[in-house]
Amino acid sequence: MPYVSRSSDGAINGVFEQPQPGTAEEFLLDDDPAVIAFMSVSPEVSSVSARQFRLMLRRSGLLDQVKAWVAQQDGETQDAFEYSGTFVKDSPMMAAGFKAMGFTPQQIDEFFTAAASL
Repeated sequence: MPYVSRSSDGAINGVFEQPQPGTAEEFLLDDDPAVIAFMSVSPEVSSVSARQFRLMLRRSGLLDQVKAWVAQQDGETQDAFEYSGTFVKDSPMMAAGFKAMGFTPQQIDEFFTAAASL
């Protein structure tokens, strides 16, 4: 039987196999509307590997444009782009780069979600 964390309005915040702080043991059917709603929400992607990020840039046709932007930035930004193992969505470099490319917050989320699948 799963352990469930719920918000004050009864929505499921998390489902766990073992007890966690703030969870209660509940019997939930697979077709329970609360379970379906919880499982249909994609988890937010906050970072991706450098490989995933660069592949997504290439597939989006943005790699050359981003490399040109990076070449105009300070040395630390250039080093971060070249040598980082992970790209974090909310980092200042990412915010500046996505702003320069004209991305909306929704487009940034979509980019990271797509990159995470690569």
